[in-house]
Amino acid sequence: MPRRALSSLLGYSGLLIGAALALWLIREAGMKLTAPAPSAEGARFGTAAAAEGIAGIFHVLLALIAILLASRALGAVFARIDQPPVIGEMVAGILIGPSLLGRVAPEFSQFLLPPAIAPQLGIIAQIGVVLFMFLVGLELDTSGIRKRTRAALAISQASIVLPFVSGCLLALFVYPRYSTSDVPFFVFALFMGISMSVTAFPVLARILTDRKLSKTRLGSVALTCAAINDVSAWCLLALVVSVAKSEPSDALSTTIYTILFVAVMFFVARPLMRRWVSARKDDEPISQATLGLVFIGFLSAALITEAIGIHALFGAFVFGALIPHESSLARDLTMRLNDAVVVLFLPAFFAFTGMRMEIGLVSGTEAWLVCGLIIVVATLGKFGGSYVAARAVGMPARDSAAIGILMNTRGLMELIVLNLGLDLGVISPTLFAMLVLMALITTFATSPVLQWLYRGRDVRESFDRAESVP
Repeated sequence: MPRRALSSLLGYSGLLIGAALALWLIREAGMKLTAPAPSAEGARFGTAAAAEGIAGIFHVLLALIAILLASRALGAVFARIDQPPVIGEMVAGILIGPSLLGRVAPEFSQFLLPPAIAPQLGIIAQIGVVLFMFLVGLELDTSGIRKRTRAALAISQASIVLPFVSGCLLALFVYPRYSTSDVPFFVFALFMGISMSVTAFPVLARILTDRKLSKTRLGSVALTCAAINDVSAWCLLALVVSVAKSEPSDALSTTIYTILFVAVMFFVARPLMRRWVSARKDDEPISQATLGLVFIGFLSAALITEAIGIHALFGAFVFGALIPHESSLARDLTMRLNDAVVVLFLPAFFAFTGMRMEIGLVSGTEAWLVCGLIIVVATLGKFGGSYVAARAVGMPARDSAAIGILMNTRGLMELIVLNLGLDLGVISPTLFAMLVLMALITTFATSPVLQWLYRGRDVRESFDRAESVP
């Protein structure tokens, strides 16, 4: 062995021996020390708290892997049958949840998705949908939408009023069969009405994005209608919840704060955003400082709308819409965030909501007939209101029907409403399962019915040629 290598080996060995000797001396000295007694509130040495924390992280990571595998596999299957992958991701949540895996292999299901990790998965899911709605706002062309405000307002409001009233009428039939005497009928009817009125803005945006229709003329109008629809629906939901809690002032304050938020964002924040974006060079790469400011901005907007009571995703969407979609900043943000959000975070949102459903609660001929009636009433109310309003503002019959089909898309926004009704005890678990099935079926029907409507024509080209939108 060369002398230099030998001297290095001896030096390194001496360093290790010296460190070991120092640690032994420190240990001997420390053994003679005493420390104060532990407090009653603090964690004690040897408890299972740390082990539980490690186990929780393990199960969260395991659940995410299972969700991604299932969502990617089913997304590919649904894409083969000309359905958007988002439908497969929603179905994946049901398959790995209690409705299928929980019945076939309950022990494995408990290991894969223990109830204790539900809060952590819920947070991941909410962050994912907030990020996705920010991206949708980035890609939205507001210049064309400003010319169609009258049509969007008319269609969105009509698509709420008609299904809301039909849902309240349906409550006359459903209440004596799937409710209890401690639930006031009027509160139950209002929840049935709101459950018929919601359009799944994130799901509709994902369907249009997957089919490359979000930037077309008719696709932009549909997204605008859905956005206005859901803001109105959340204000209406606040009214319903306030009636259930006997606090009518909540609905009024939610409406006032929503108007103030929208006014500030579009008349104050938007000019400042445009000035900031125009000051940047087109070829200037987005820096970490710029990315941090954008994140702070859209998270703050999401926080405000969450505090108002109309859900965080609308704040993220509005903030994204403030950034000019043709700017380099919007393109760079989309390129950086899109893949991670669509591939990782968003499937967690779809799967998490699906895992909370139990199809087995809907059993018997009568229950399935009632479930079918709910689907028919929800479809006719939503489609009918949108179609009539679109025709009234001058849209052609085919384009009006397309708007009605798109507005009939439900899903996760519906699940948020249903979960709130279930938490308040307004709707029963069985009715909850029926309404979830309604949301999934109406969402599943969107693409094939839209394709049938434009049979023999290119859907994207037809959407882009819809210049008759007022």
